[in-house]
Amino acid sequence: MKKILLCTALMLAPCHVLAQDIATEADASPKLAVENVPDDAAVATRLQAILGALEFDGITVGVDAGVVSLSGEVGDPSVSQKAESIAERLEGVVAVNNRLTASGDLANQFNPAVDRFRARVAQLISRLPLLLLALAAFLVIVSAGFLGARMRFWDRISPNAFIAELYRQAFRVASGIVGIVVALDVVGAAALLGTILGAAGIIGLAIGFAVRDTVENFVASVMLSLRQPFRPNDLVEIEGDVGRVIRLTSRATILLSLDGNHIRIPNASVFKGKIVNYTQYPARRFLFDIGIDPDADLEATRSLAQATLKALPFVLDDPEELVWIENITESGAILRVTGWIDQTATGFSTARGDAIRLVKTAIEEAGVAIPDTTYRIRLEGAGLPTASSAPPPREAPVPGAPAPSPEPPVHKSEDAALIPLVNAERRDSDDLLATGAPRE
Repeated sequence: MKKILLCTALMLAPCHVLAQDIATEADASPKLAVENVPDDAAVATRLQAILGALEFDGITVGVDAGVVSLSGEVGDPSVSQKAESIAERLEGVVAVNNRLTASGDLANQFNPAVDRFRARVAQLISRLPLLLLALAAFLVIVSAGFLGARMRFWDRISPNAFIAELYRQAFRVASGIVGIVVALDVVGAAALLGTILGAAGIIGLAIGFAVRDTVENFVASVMLSLRQPFRPNDLVEIEGDVGRVIRLTSRATILLSLDGNHIRIPNASVFKGKIVNYTQYPARRFLFDIGIDPDADLEATRSLAQATLKALPFVLDDPEELVWIENITESGAILRVTGWIDQTATGFSTARGDAIRLVKTAIEEAGVAIPDTTYRIRLEGAGLPTASSAPPPREAPVPGAPAPSPEPPVHKSEDAALIPLVNAERRDSDDLLATGAPRE
């Protein structure tokens, strides 16, 4: 019997605990007061007075058993929400039945907007002295910034005029930002500064992506103006384009080609590309290859070519000229001939051409044949054509042939004629190249 009672108690224990939890939750839930609450008439009178004080016209208030009923037409939909919120906060209100509707009368809809506009105008007029003070502070700071940017102080601390103008522009922008901050602080709207800066950052990022190439060229122009790899009138080769430098702008480097044409190269390509400056060092080496008969005395022929080159008046003694055997091919031996000239006094192309002509003439007059690499095709009957690359028979020197001139003329540099053209192009034009800037 005891065991049966024990089992029954254990089974009923969870049910008892559950009943206690339900009772606890019921006690914790909010209860509606039924004593000491304002009567419906007092609530209606109180709410109607509040709505009248707020000039919420056209609203009828009814209260029954603590339930507030709002009815009528309003011109502004926001008035309906405000009236409902006020009714919910009154003591003794159990629920709110909002039956307010938007008025279809155009005048009722237009009047709230006119009232709001009048309120804004009145607020603006009342704050007008403060706004004028903020505007005056902004103009004073910006004017001081522009006057400070015109000082020669920036020319002293910058390597060239382009960088000085960048400093001036940055100072003007900083002055404008300071003026905006002070003006907002005067009118008590400094909190707007974060919003303005955030919007400016987003707009700047979008513009940066849109003009990425322009920005890249601008930055490259700054770097090129700081460390100048060339000067005006320098003969340079940039990514295969050869010409004399006219000017460096904020976007491109302008060259005058040897044919007299303008070449505009974006500064980004110039900064990242390979630049060959032929004017940096006046001495310049020319080079050419010439073939000789492999049966000839190679050393004697090599010495003859070097002696011929040394006798030329436009070839420099230091660095000295050099001739060596570069290779042996089917057609003969290849001599590589090199010499140095002063390109400020002698044309490079004409000097190289004269050297080729005189060395070839000296070798031929010494009885050494220069192989002909022309292939001849001979047709015999209906047979297949055969190609022959054998050198032509050696020809003896022609008696009475005129000897080469011991003093060939020294031709003026062919690109020197571009210098007056470049000087004329540079007159009255902006240029980022400066003679006082460091040079790479």
